[in-house]
Amino acid sequence: MEQLKNKNLFLDMTQTIAGELFEQTTYPWEILPLIHDFILKTGPSLSKDEYEQVDENVWIAKTATIAKTATICGPAIIGPDTEVRPGAFIRGNALIGAGCVVGNSTEIKNDILFNHVQVPHYNYVGDSILGYKSHMGAGSITSNVKSDKTNVVIKNGDEQIETGRKKIGAVLGDRVEVGCGTILNPGSIVGHDTNIYPLSMVRGYIKPESIYKKAGEVAEKY
Repeated sequence: MEQLKNKNLFLDMTQTIAGELFEQTTYPWEILPLIHDFILKTGPSLSKDEYEQVDENVWIAKTATIAKTATICGPAIIGPDTEVRPGAFIRGNALIGAGCVVGNSTEIKNDILFNHVQVPHYNYVGDSILGYKSHMGAGSITSNVKSDKTNVVIKNGDEQIETGRKKIGAVLGDRVEVGCGTILNPGSIVGHDTNIYPLSMVRGYIKPESIYKKAGEVAEKY
């Protein structure tokens, strides 16, 4: 399970204001139930020179660009220089870093997006953590609930890790590139600097610095 620890997935904790959540937990799925209270605690302490509280439990950096047709429900924090495009739906428990793009018709719910994450076109991202500079191509989505509604189990080869949670989307390490039209099944964990081919169906743990072509066909990137 060493590969699945926060310290091995996210290489620079300074790229999110939620760094303390990663330090006080071991695995990323342990952070998901903590997002709500962290936003409520952190929001009021944000610099009033840099952030504005625009609604109940919603804090947005003054340098962020928010389309008029975007919907933002709290609790939520949106960082500096982030762009939220027309039709985006931020459903709450959303901690969005600096320099991010939340695109047209993209839905965000119970997520942490590190700085400079892009989910720019028709993405659904639920109960997920996206590392620094990760990018999801158009139409790629996280599936966060199993069809039989049982708890999500993380699969790492022959190892199966019980999480005790019914809702876990995907965890992307730093600089992960997800191809267009990809489905990240519940509990998908993708190591840093990995590329996922378009139209892929991803399940379980994918090693860092890999090229994922399809199940059973994963190449080393370097």
